[in-house]
Amino acid sequence: MPDAIDELFRRFGKAFNKADVEEIAACVTDDFEWRLNAGGAPAGRVLKGKEALRAHFADKSRSHREARFSEARIHRAGDTLFGTFRVTGIDHAGKPFDRYGIDRYELRDGRIALKDSYLKGD
Repeated sequence: MPDAIDELFRRFGKAFNKADVEEIAACVTDDFEWRLNAGGAPAGRVLKGKEALRAHFADKSRSHREARFSEARIHRAGDTLFGTFRVTGIDHAGKPFDRYGIDRYELRDGRIALKDSYLKGD
């Protein structure tokens, strides 16, 4: 039987694939922080809170088309979780992309409080 963490990440992953920002928001804390892979070191571009999350997805829909996440796995390391995945799609210029990534997660009160993203590929 899946535990609460497995169920949380199943919901989160399905919502991400559908770009269902309200379901994503339901899986994260009110003060959720997302450290995007884009931007300067050390943290990249950082989104804080659910409104920033909503704004990002509104903008993202204009920059990527047909983004699809696959090969997703969650790995537990004590209180820290890591998610590995593959994302394919078409960028804003109409060029296909194929990338592999890893996210480091921190949880609080049964929700995702931090998503720290790293990506490699074309």
